[in-house]
Amino acid sequence: MRIWAAPGRVNIIGEHTDYNAGFVLPIALPHVVRCAAEPRRDTLVTVRSRQRRGPAVRVPRTELVAQRDRVPEWARYPLGVIAEFARRGHAVTGVDLEVDGAVPIGAGLSSSAALSCAVALAARDLFAHEVGIRELIDIASTAENTYVGAPTGVLDQSAAFLCTAGHALFLDVRAFADGGSPEQIPFDLARFDLELLVIDTGHPHRLVDGEYAARRAECAAAADALGLPTLRDAEPAAVGRLTDPLLRRRARHVVSENARVLMVAEKLHDGADPRDIGPELTASHISLRDDFEVSTAALDTAVTLALESGAHGARMVGGGFGGSAIALVDRAAGTAAAIREALALKGFAAPRTFVAVPSRGAHRVE
Repeated sequence: MRIWAAPGRVNIIGEHTDYNAGFVLPIALPHVVRCAAEPRRDTLVTVRSRQRRGPAVRVPRTELVAQRDRVPEWARYPLGVIAEFARRGHAVTGVDLEVDGAVPIGAGLSSSAALSCAVALAARDLFAHEVGIRELIDIASTAENTYVGAPTGVLDQSAAFLCTAGHALFLDVRAFADGGSPEQIPFDLARFDLELLVIDTGHPHRLVDGEYAARRAECAAAADALGLPTLRDAEPAAVGRLTDPLLRRRARHVVSENARVLMVAEKLHDGADPRDIGPELTASHISLRDDFEVSTAALDTAVTLALESGAHGARMVGGGFGGSAIALVDRAAGTAAAIREALALKGFAAPRTFVAVPSRGAHRVE
């Protein structure tokens, strides 16, 4: 069997902006999901995971949609990708899939998109060589939206396919959808004796639950109230005229977060000391906590402890409602140990911590 891999991601800044046609700035992680795949001579699609016990999930290709609700939730990600290739008319036969993931699950680091993108790249190479990267992003995103039922934007899939080692990916979601190209911005923290620390609180999030969908619907309602296609087009003064206080808070986050992405991207592009972006990271967390209301006590505590331990900036990362925080810290500062100890003293489970290193996007391994 041949093997393909797709990475998880950390979003430096730009949370809940992708489905509002805004700006994002992710890096790919060295942690990947691998997919081993081999075509079959029949029409059966099988998928097994090295992280799950039990027999392989087996579904005839022609029944992927009909049997969606009968398969385990984790298997819907790879099966949804195969179903989407078939729906688009690609000549997909049966296939054996085996997935093996090193991206922490439920940590807000895009483990689900890494799984979908690894399978999508494998399916492209096996069955549909003509499919380009843009369509692969769309296939993986559509599969997660429709087959799995997670109303995500395109941030995670775009990061998985477009990120490059040593760089942050500046993506204007609207411009990319219209044919524009993303920008690769050098992101070498080691040169400045810095690290981007990931703090996995161990409180998993679930994007298929209702709160994420509610935030997306609230953003759409706010844009509609302003007479705009998306909140990407909103100005701060217009947001202040929204009469519904909840919609005003949601819109204020999106508008201010887009501004923060542009500011951070400009500073990094100009070669500024990355310490200068720290206040924007912290401002992002405050906005996500107060205006978008997607943080948790564990995430808030992790951010506070990181800042008290000397971090230049910190924020929750991902969709929220659990998962991870990131902190921009000096190398060898002992911040990770201090945070783990302090969280334990406050009654939280000891978090998993690691350093995020900008890594390559999805690729064939062998």
